[in-house]
This record gives sequence, structure tokens and C-alpha cells, in this order.
Amino acid sequence: MLGFWTRPLAFLERCRARYGKRFTLQFPLAPSFVMITEPEQIKQVFTAPPDILRPGEGARVLQPIVGDNSVILLDGGVHMEQRKLMLPAFHGERMERLTGLIENVAESEVGAWNGATELELHPRMQRLTMEIILRAVFGLDPGDRLDALRDRLARLAAYGDKPITLLGQPPEWLEPTLNRFGPVAGFLDLRAEIDALLFEQIAERRADPGERDDILSILLEARHEDETPMSQQELRDELLTLLIAGHETTATTLAWAFERLVREPAALGRLVAEIDAGDGDEYLTATIRETLRRRPVLPNNAPRLVAKPIEVGGWNFEPGVCLVPNAYLVHHDPDLYPDPYAFRPERWLDQSPGTYTWIPFGGGRRRCLGASFALLEMGIVLRAVLSAYELRPIAGKPELARRRNITVRPGGGSAVAVGAREARVPVAA
Repeated sequence: MLGFWTRPLAFLERCRARYGKRFTLQFPLAPSFVMITEPEQIKQVFTAPPDILRPGEGARVLQPIVGDNSVILLDGGVHMEQRKLMLPAFHGERMERLTGLIENVAESEVGAWNGATELELHPRMQRLTMEIILRAVFGLDPGDRLDALRDRLARLAAYGDKPITLLGQPPEWLEPTLNRFGPVAGFLDLRAEIDALLFEQIAERRADPGERDDILSILLEARHEDETPMSQQELRDELLTLLIAGHETTATTLAWAFERLVREPAALGRLVAEIDAGDGDEYLTATIRETLRRRPVLPNNAPRLVAKPIEVGGWNFEPGVCLVPNAYLVHHDPDLYPDPYAFRPERWLDQSPGTYTWIPFGGGRRRCLGASFALLEMGIVLRAVLSAYELRPIAGKPELARRRNITVRPGGGSAVAVGAREARVPVAA
């Protein structure tokens, strides 16, 4: 537990070097976690029937935040029904309608850096992606409710810095004590305040939906198979699911992208040249893919709880253990990626990501619903920042990885030196 928290990636590397490509971790109050890192075995895990492997039960550590109705925590037919309700919100046409809003929020945040000489970009990216979630997903307009939710959700996210968030469900006899004292009590009070604000927003929008493009509007229109709308609690749980899945993960990926790029001047120069030319996004896409390969912010991808005996890769697993496709280790397997520790976006110019060898968004029936939204957002933010500023590293050494709940972030906050770029003069035809 100590190694997993304090040195999350180095600990995984050390375990693989000592025990091989498949090994088991045991945490307090949690089932055994079996790390799966070979593509064929990852395929077996991703494609196993939901009555045999249950990703929802494997992700119960998130239940206190996202609630029981979250698509992340559901399994089987209930999961597929809830997933179908949410899928229309992430279709290409819907994403295109949100592009202008994301661009405006990004440009506003980046414009506020004017005059800065050094910045930690991770907290800036957290603030930016939080604003995008509140505006594009929750459908909030600027005002008191948005400000109140921003403050409370930021404090909720900070709770993820505490190691207690990795513990499983405590024994029933211990819950009343935990719920009354210490960080858990503060968390429960904060969650209640957030719920009250969200229920207000949902009730107001249900009463007067209007013509809007945000994701809450689409969820309000969704209907179950029996034609009933999503309940207030369902909407609350799915909104917080989108926050957890799309705020911290996207912010941290962007922070890692800048942490890598400032230490790779050739890659940074090529990306800036493409952005300046405005004639495509091939290298931008490759850069995002390589960042997600090199620094997947969720190294342990969607644990699946074994519900019935299953054989994977020649080993038999009994009910009660979790099988965990490990994105970090498969992304750094030299048998799959030549020179795996090098940051080389060029590797993606001539190939597409493999279904079972590039898994930052998971896979199978549980692939991240918001992957297209995250990729759109990352591209817009990278363009906005690199069009306005020159970035340089403050420290020569790469920043160490540090854990924040289930994500892994740059330990130095993605610290960079910042300088405004000179205005570009278009070249006459």
C-alpha cells in the first residue's frame, strides 16, 4: 500500500521486474488485485461476459462520490440500459456544438496568464477543465450557483489526495465512527452541499429546459425502456460520474502533455509549427495519443471483480479477486513499443492505436463514454496554450509521478516558465 501510493509507477515497474508480467497486489479491506499486462489476456478480460467479470463491483471505491446509479458501478443489463441513455450525449454532432463553448472557456483561462513568468500548469488545467464540465456538462451559466459548485467540487477533488480514498468498504461496525469524525465526516458534509446545489439545477432545468446543447439537457430528454425519464438521483449520479471521469483525468493528461513537451523541444517545435500553419491536426493527435500512452492517468484500468470461475492466460481465477488490465505496464512493454520510455509522437503518424495495446480509455463494453469529449477538449486546450505562449522547463529532470486517488499526476505540478509569443503575421499569398 505504501509503495503503491508514494511511488505508483516505479512500484509497478519493480513488481513486473521481480514477479513477471502478471502479479497480485493485496490492499487493506479490498480483494486481491491481479495485474494483467499482455494483450491477449487483456482481450479476454475486456470481452468476458458481464456475469463472469463485473467491472461495476470492481470500481466500488468510487461509490461514495458517484452514487449507486453511476454507469461506472452498474453491471449487466442495468449497465447497458444506462449506457444507452448516455451515449447520445457524446455523438459527433453533439460534440461539435460544444466546440465553441470549450474554445471560449480555454481562451479566457489562457488569457488570464498574461504577465506570468512561471506557472504550475496542473492546477490551471484543473480549473479550466472544471469550468468546462460545469458549463458544457452541468449546463450552468455564470453566477452564484456555478461559483458555489466550483468551490465545493474543487474541495471534493482535493479529498482524493488522502490515502484513505483507496481503501475498500470498511466493516459495518466501523462505518458510524468514520462517518462522524475526521476526513470522512467532512467529506459527507461537503457531498451533501454539492447534492443540494445539483438538485436545484436539475429541478430548474426540468421545469424550463429551453433550447440548449449541454449534456444535462440531453440526459433530461433521455427515456428508459418503459418511457420514464431519469430520476433526480440518477441525473445527479451521472453528472458526478462525468465530473470524476472527465475533469481530473483530462486536466492531468494535459498537465503531463506540457510536462513532456517542454522537455522534448523537437516534438514541441513540430507541434507549434503545425498549430501555426493551421493546416491540420495530425501531429496534435499523435501528441495526445503519445501522452496517453506514456502517462496514462489511470494506470489500473477498470478492475473486474470475478463473479464466476474464469481462466485467463492459462490461469484459473476464483470468485472474489479483481482482474486489472494495467495500462501503464502494457504501454511500456518493449515487446509492443520500441523504446517505450521515449516520448515520440511520430510513432502514431503511421499507425492507429491497438485495441488491446493502447488502453487509456479502457475497452470492451466499458470503454470510456466521454473519450471523444476528452480528446476534443485536449486538442482545443493545447492549441490555445501553444498559440499564445512559449513554454520552457523550470527543472531539467522529469517530474515524478504522484498519486491522487486513482489517478497519477506530475509531482511538481507541471511547472513551466512562460513567455508570451509575438503576434504572428499571416504570409501573403
